[in-house]
Amino acid sequence: MIEIFDPTDLGRAKDTGALVAGILQTLKSRSTVGTNLLDIDRWAQAMIIEAGAQSCYVDYAPSFGRGPFGHYICTSVNDAVLHGRPYDYPLADGDLLTLDLAVSLGGVVADSAISFIVGDARLPESVALIDATERALSAGIAAAGPGAHLGDISHAIGSVLSEAGYLISTEFGGHGVGSTMHQDPHVPNKGRPGRGYKLRPGLLLALEPWIMADTAELVTDADGWTLRSATGCRTAHSEHTIAITDDGAEILTLPKQA
Repeated sequence: MIEIFDPTDLGRAKDTGALVAGILQTLKSRSTVGTNLLDIDRWAQAMIIEAGAQSCYVDYAPSFGRGPFGHYICTSVNDAVLHGRPYDYPLADGDLLTLDLAVSLGGVVADSAISFIVGDARLPESVALIDATERALSAGIAAAGPGAHLGDISHAIGSVLSEAGYLISTEFGGHGVGSTMHQDPHVPNKGRPGRGYKLRPGLLLALEPWIMADTAELVTDADGWTLRSATGCRTAHSEHTIAITDDGAEILTLPKQA
């Protein structure tokens, strides 16, 4: 199902997006050397409940996971790139951490992910991975607007990632959001311009370029959820929820400037 929102309902989507962005920025500021992934999950739970929102993850049990996810946020470290299930692990200096969060507020979902380096040790590889996903996300957003096609977004994202030298997997990608977390259309991270669904005002999309340093092959962790690079290389993932409007794409999960 592709869900189209009336412009008068986009205010609710903006509220959800602001909540997701705020939680992620708070968690980023708290994620220091020694912080346990389970503490990050507990902090996310508390902030979601305090806001009167609902987690999209706790009871989520799709075909690609093993049973309900059971946590409030995805915490993917280093070679983990998607669906990182929190576990008893204290963050180390130089870890590349991705936080991916989706919540529902007022009946509307927003979904966002940020990758960042913990502590002071900054491997050039980690910096480059994060930079590539952020630039690809910006390119995908710039390509989105009424009258554009999904292929335009996918092509913009894929071009940045390919030019940066990374292999691209289309096994997981962006997606529609609305009253539920994962909806049609699927938005792969590479594609052909001018192809696919024609974008309409009121469509909400979660765009999410993700890459692995030297492979496009994923392996599933023993927890049945966490997806890791097959070679053990580092990874990164950036995501925003956007709304297609008459004037272009509006980012709903953009953090407030300090």
